[in-house]
Amino acid sequence: MIQKNKNIIISGGGTGGHIFPAISIANAIKNLKLETNILFVGALGKIEMEKVPAAGYKIIGLPVAGLQRRLTIKNISFIFKLISSLRKSKQIIKEFKPDVVVGVGGYASGPVLRIANKKGIPTLIQEQNSYAGITNKLLAKKAKKICVAYEGMEKYFPSNKIILTGNPVRQDLLDKIGNREEAIKHFDLDEKRKTILVVGGSLGAGTINQSIIGDIHKIGKSEFQLLWQTGKYYYQDAKEITIKSGFENIKALDFIKRMDMAYAAADIIISRAGAGTISELCLVGKPVILVPSPNVAEDHQTKNALALVNKNAAILIKDIDSREKLIDTALGLIENKDQLKILSENIKGMALRNSAEKIAKEVLKLS
Repeated sequence: MIQKNKNIIISGGGTGGHIFPAISIANAIKNLKLETNILFVGALGKIEMEKVPAAGYKIIGLPVAGLQRRLTIKNISFIFKLISSLRKSKQIIKEFKPDVVVGVGGYASGPVLRIANKKGIPTLIQEQNSYAGITNKLLAKKAKKICVAYEGMEKYFPSNKIILTGNPVRQDLLDKIGNREEAIKHFDLDEKRKTILVVGGSLGAGTINQSIIGDIHKIGKSEFQLLWQTGKYYYQDAKEITIKSGFENIKALDFIKRMDMAYAAADIIISRAGAGTISELCLVGKPVILVPSPNVAEDHQTKNALALVNKNAAILIKDIDSREKLIDTALGLIENKDQLKILSENIKGMALRNSAEKIAKEVLKLS
């Protein structure tokens, strides 16, 4: 008897934090079972419509959008877009005939998994955050398996469905981390100084950047150095202020392409607290100060950060307190050898490796 190739739909997206792990899962499925057919379903106009084809996979877009959390006329169009997306999801499933449907979060995962559940097709949810969103909590009722990145998710999902896998991260990037001397030369830094690495994302993090600008003299006059990814929106201002200050121990870059080198050079890291970022930082194992973005649904970045802080694996500075506290905290931490050691050991202990492969194996078990 000839065995047909397995068909798998991966749905979701909206942000890089959703779609890059989804692509990692797809790649891991292909590595385990090359002949598998994978179709992505995303939201029209979102990042996945560009990044998924670039990774070599087909994607179909839905006209879905998010529900506004306040009374607005946009919620009327939301209803029409949802109905249209449910119809299109039904058509996609009918034509593609998936053996399994995977939801990675984001607007598009809701309609596709809902139709799959109604038709009795096995579904798997990958919940990236320590706080489950409304869509995933609803979809979890009929999902076969729920892959999570944090302990204690039983408060959101049925415990018998939960599998602790971690979040897929840039494993190839992390495999290269190691040589501090090479990293210091790469960024033209001073090998005698300890390094504070600031990463606010490719676009930048306004509050973090403003905190650095406000206290740039404290960093400049310290015995440490700053490797500062400003993001493209803030680079020009940061560059002008850095040049004007005359401090040579501050290196401002709009974007860091070699994050493996940046991690190798860093003694401490200042970062936002997105799910994928935190999973990556756990594997890096360097002391971290987290400044959660307040501009995210359900304040989930704060909840992600607290999962580490509660295990003494990171320091949390609230966004609202950043301008007053961030730089003083960083300069105090980098001098505290005992605290640096404790934070490093504890964050390493929270690392979950080979997450994409673990999730891919669970997907294939359902097919």
